[in-house]
Amino acid sequence: MARQFIISVMAKDRPGIVADVTSVISEMNGNLADLSQTTLCGYFTMILVASFPDEVSQQKIKEALSKKGHDRNPEFSFEIGIKESHILKREKVSSGESMYILTAEGEDQVGLVAKVSSFCKKLGINILDLSTKVHEDRYTMILLLDMSSVKSMKDVRKSLDEFSVKTGLVIELQHRDIFVATNEI
Repeated sequence: MARQFIISVMAKDRPGIVADVTSVISEMNGNLADLSQTTLCGYFTMILVASFPDEVSQQKIKEALSKKGHDRNPEFSFEIGIKESHILKREKVSSGESMYILTAEGEDQVGLVAKVSSFCKKLGINILDLSTKVHEDRYTMILLLDMSSVKSMKDVRKSLDEFSVKTGLVIELQHRDIFVATNEI
């Protein structure tokens, strides 16, 4: 029987962190299921899901990762969070038919992410991924949405138009397949 852990790692950014973290997991016979990583304001952040043999504990993982981060350079040591997950199977992801990309762009102001995420919550839309960037005074959001709980796309689009006017955001909602096809190189 395997044990599954959700692991978060944060550190001052430097080359090689992904290799260091994934090498530790591999050396402990860990099998990666999912991983998301980004760098924000000079800090590397990663969250991942991995399964390990029964004898591997949270403490062993934390010690191995801490040692790897600290040995490279104490200035770049890892901040680590680990939670055991009792769901060993990958959760069923909604079919591609219900996946949409929402882009929102507008003047930077306090509360934009809260407004957009509250809009989604009100309509029963699940946010699977969210990325934001601010450049000068313009704020951009890209959201991957699961619309499988939505009863009427027509109603969503009408509500989105009203929300766009109310917030001053330029908003576009596209099916994921269309977004991917029009944004590939």
